Amino acid sequence: MANPNVLSEFPYQSKYCDVLSSKMHYVEKGQGKPILFLHGFPASSYSWRNIIPYLAPLGRCIAVDLIGMGKSDKPDIPYTIADHIHYIEQFIETMQLKQVTLVMHGWGSIIGCDYAMRHEKNCRGLVFYESYIQPLDNEGLSLPYQEQLVALQAKHDAFANDPIRYVDKILAQSTLHSLSEEVKQAYRAPFLEKNAGKACHELIAELPRGHDITVVDQLIAVYSKKLMKSNLPKLLLYSIPGFITTIGAIMWAKEHLSHLEVVGVGEDLHFGQESNPRLMGEAISVWLQGVEQGTSA
Repeated sequence: MANPNVLSEFPYQSKYCDVLSSKMHYVEKGQGKPILFLHGFPASSYSWRNIIPYLAPLGRCIAVDLIGMGKSDKPDIPYTIADHIHYIEQFIETMQLKQVTLVMHGWGSIIGCDYAMRHEKNCRGLVFYESYIQPLDNEGLSLPYQEQLVALQAKHDAFANDPIRYVDKILAQSTLHSLSEEVKQAYRAPFLEKNAGKACHELIAELPRGHDITVVDQLIAVYSKKLMKSNLPKLLLYSIPGFITTIGAIMWAKEHLSHLEVVGVGEDLHFGQESNPRLMGEAISVWLQGVEQGTSA
């Protein structure tokens, strides 16, 4: 039975921002202080379509496509994590976004957490869902995450040649609930473009594996220490059983992060936006109203 809270349509006008000689695609709704959504992989601003309506009454919701993904340009760059960080930092500066609330998912959390810990005074609050907030430990990785790491890194060179196949594979491995054909097509669409697989090819090579193996592992270790000292309001959303955010990760967050609220948003692995958008939207809305009133944790 279809979830009435999950719509496949993307009823937002496309907008573009010139960043480092490329156009970055974004959509927006609402007015007020900015709420910036950073998507995961293999996704785009589309993944936030059912969350935005819950938050638009509280601020200016902006969902951006990372460079090389979604409807953003796909320039001839390496697409390292440093590139993604640079483009998002310039996007925020060009858009003149002040006192930003960051809503982060997966790969977008690495970019967002790094930004927040270097520009803490420009941030209002942090929302984590399936986010990398602590250095990975192989013993703490979920079995689905470990299996996906092995599968992707064993054949990641093929992604550039056949990205659609891997989008389907990743979605299937990362969700507990069936996605409609319309939703699957929306996730596939950006990867039909020329050079669409390049950004994801590099991303797979840099995926965190634990024990400082990759540059990204080292980056997470650096900003995680800063997160532990940060007084920014924080909201950790989690699904059961989770993919990145395991029970161990939740316990770590409760022990090490201050000004933190923790809210469960139903059953899923990595894409709660597709299975439980109402729970996610309402949880962020309640928390954000608390931040506005100064009553959050």
